[in-house]
Parts: sequence; C-alpha cells; structure tokens
Amino acid sequence: MTTLRTTVVVLLGASVLAASVQGASVPGASVPGASVLAASVQGASVPGASVLVASVLVASVPGASVPGASVPGASVLGRPLLYGPSTALQKTVEEFQCEVESSSKEVSILYQLFREGDRSKTLGFYTALSGEMANFPLFITASYEGYMVCVASVQNNTVIQPTVSERHHLRVVEVVVQSGSLEFYEGKPLSLRCNITKGNHVSYQWLVDGKPLPLSPLHNQTQELFLYRYCIDSGEYTCVATNQLNFTKVYSSRSTAKVIKVKELVSEPDLLFLVLKERDGTYFALVTCQSLKGTPPITFSLYSRSEFISTETVDERFARFSIPVVLDLHMGFLQCQAENGDRVVYGQWTAMHVVSVGGAVTMHYDADVGENFSIVGLRFYCSVERGTFPQYRWFLNGTVLEGRGDFYWVENQPERSILLLSVGRSSAGTYHCDVSNSFDGTTVISSEERYIDKEVLNHLPTMVVAVVFGCFLFLVTLVTTCCFIGLLYRECTLFSFSPLSRLCHSSLSFSLSLCLAFSSLPF
Repeated sequence: MTTLRTTVVVLLGASVLAASVQGASVPGASVPGASVLAASVQGASVPGASVLVASVLVASVPGASVPGASVPGASVLGRPLLYGPSTALQKTVEEFQCEVESSSKEVSILYQLFREGDRSKTLGFYTALSGEMANFPLFITASYEGYMVCVASVQNNTVIQPTVSERHHLRVVEVVVQSGSLEFYEGKPLSLRCNITKGNHVSYQWLVDGKPLPLSPLHNQTQELFLYRYCIDSGEYTCVATNQLNFTKVYSSRSTAKVIKVKELVSEPDLLFLVLKERDGTYFALVTCQSLKGTPPITFSLYSRSEFISTETVDERFARFSIPVVLDLHMGFLQCQAENGDRVVYGQWTAMHVVSVGGAVTMHYDADVGENFSIVGLRFYCSVERGTFPQYRWFLNGTVLEGRGDFYWVENQPERSILLLSVGRSSAGTYHCDVSNSFDGTTVISSEERYIDKEVLNHLPTMVVAVVFGCFLFLVTLVTTCCFIGLLYRECTLFSFSPLSRLCHSSLSFSLSLCLAFSSLPF
C-alpha cells in the first residue's frame, strides 16, 4: 500500500519547515536559488508546484524526485562588467565603473572592488539599483598595481549568490623627479637630473624661476640638465616630466623647486694694514685680507715668510688679523691666502715695515689762469720726506682746514695731500701744512708759511715791468730810425724793393704786436 503523506507550504519569502512525501514525484518543479537542507520524496507527485523564494529546511519524501523544478526571482545575478583605465599615474584620481547589464527584477545591488585574490580589503563599494552604473573614484597608489575584480551581490539577501567580473589589469605609472646638488662653483659644471622610477616615453622640460629655460647650446632639454660656469645660471629650477599613455592621455609630474646657486670663486686677496697704538705705548698692526670677488663663506689665512699666523672663516669678503709691530724695524713679509671652494688663491707678499714720519715737509703750488691772464685758482701740495702713515693738516691763519669749505677742498693721498683753493677775498691769508703719524700725534713737522692774496698773485714784479718797457722803447726807436732813413730816398720804386725798406716794415709789424700783447698784461 502506498501511503502518501505530504506537507507543503507555498509562500513568498517563506520557509518550508517540513515536507515528507513517500512514493511521490514532482515533475517540472524547479527551486533555483533555494537552499534545501534535506529532501526525500517517495512515490509522490505534485505537478505544477512553484516555490518563489523558499528555504526548505527539512523535507523528507522517500523515493521522490524533483526534476525541472522552477523558483523564479531566486536566480543568480548576471556577471558584472568592470570598466576603467589600464594605466594610471600614481597620486592621481581615476574612476572605475561596474554594472550588471540584466536583472529579472529591480533590486538593490552592492558593488565592491577588490584586488584579485585579496578580499580582505575593499578598494571601494557602491550601492545602486539593477541597471544603474556603479562609480569608484580611486586615489591611485603603487599598491593598486595588478588585477582588479568587481563583486556584485543583492543587498539583504543571502539566498542569491554574489557574482564576480572578469579581472581588469591596472598598471601604475610613477614619475618621480629628483635633482642633484644645490650649489656649485664657477668653472665646474653641475648636472641636474630628472629621475623617474616608472614610465617610458617620457619627455622633459626645465623651468627657471617658473619660466621655460631658453633654448641654448649650453642647455639641453633632456632628462639631464648641465649648468656651467656662469653666475647668471643661478635661480629656482623645476623639472617637468611628461608621459603620454596610449596616445590619448598625457600625465605630467613636476618636481619640487630646487634653488641653484652658482658660487663665485674667490679672487686673489689684497693685504692692507693700519697701525694703532695701545694704551701702554706699544703698537700693533690691524691687517686686512680682502678679495673683490667670491661667494661667502670665505676662509682667509695670514702667513709670514717663516710661519702660519692665523686663519678665519667669515661671511664677508674680508677678514682682519692683529699682530704686534715695532716702529722703524723691518719685520719681514706677509701674505694673505683665500679659499671658498676646492681652490686656494694667494695674494702678493707685502713688507711689514712701519716708518715714522721724519725729514723735511715741503709745500708748493700750481696756478690756474683765467681770462686776462689773471690767477683764479691754486693747487697746494704738501709732502713729507719719509713716513709710512703720514697724517696731513692744512692751516689758514692758524685755523685748520678740513674736508670741504666755501673756497677750498682737501684731498688726502697716501704720498701727499692736496689743497684746492679758489682765489678771492675769503681765501686771502697765510697758509702752511703739518705732518704727523696717523697712529701717534706726538711728532709733528710743519712746512714753511706762504701768504696768498689775489692782488699779490696778479701783481708783476718791478724788474719785469722795467725790462718790458725798455724793450718796447728800443723797438720804437729802431722803427722810427728806419722810417726816417727811408724818407731820404726819393725814388719810390727803389725804395719799395730795397733791403732797408723790408727791414723797416718787419720792425714796425713786430713792434705793433708787442704793444698789443703788453697792453693786455695786468698791472
């Protein structure tokens, strides 16, 4: 006897808790997407049965079969499609998209983006209704290199199995720019190089102070930039590396700005020194080593013939050293050395011999003549016979003349002092100069005095006037005599061509010229 025992529950979203059919068959039944823990149908037949969304927890139908059973709405989702760039530049934002093209019912789908083989970390997720596109904006890092997959699943429904897209390969391009040293000296080239860790078909451009580097035979617009010995090459350099991908997209990366300073090599130093007096009466020399060119810091060193004296590194183009001296004693020779790179330059040897002022002090002048041969200016010169550091002073009627005044100008030179004077009423008086050591005013030597006055300067001596007048009277007498003798000849023709007539004419012309010149002289 066949015993049919059936318990069937047909519900939307329900669970068939128990079903046991013995000896039955269910032709045409299909339960896609359902989870059947146990089912046994024996000898039973349920034609046309349909279960929409069911979870058969326990079903025991001995001897039963469920061929071709159908469970609509519980079908597996279609396979998602993943779109995105195949190559991306590191540290840029790229967008990937994923969609399920067909779905039997409008449901909420969760899209997740993973690296293939690593489901522990989600690269991005997006929720959309079936038929809508999911967007994944990603900030590209080097770890994204490789294959990606998109996983689609129905939200809040564990019955429908998730589906996975075909894998999509992403190549991450990194353009990293680095440059070399920041400074170098004239005469030595510097190489700046754009280094990229990844990428090919890269072109380069160099910017100086934000502007493209001008085309020049000295500057080659390639991955490596060579700078040469010119200070004008100093500036803020930036490299731009550009990578064109698939002939459609162009990626570029700009390096951080590098301030390049072309350092000027130090020039040969000059040695100067001054002598100063201590309170105890001793003397010392303040030696200065200085260079006209050179980028600080500069190391200056002072040497004598026999030994090293001192060294100093400064942020200027000069350095000072102090050494003791003895007056009127030759203390040898000194030399300055300078260095601000890998080259040392040497100055000239200078004798360290300080001589105190001594000997005679001489004063003389030159005159500047204006209109009518009158003297309008004077240049006084004052010098001393010996002395390394003489100090000059000018006096007018016992008053010191310093610097520049209304009618004078003092110009001191190492060998002498010059007083430029405008001749006038205010400049009249007695002049003289004195000389002393610049470091010690105990020894003072004076020149002779000289009285200066405009009338005196322009007054001719009596002897000169007498000689000029005597010559003039002599010539007048000579001309008169020649003319008187000429009158004795009555024939004009003979008179016109005689030697005596030519002498008379020449003497008369010379006398007239002399009279004109003499009359212009001031008296």
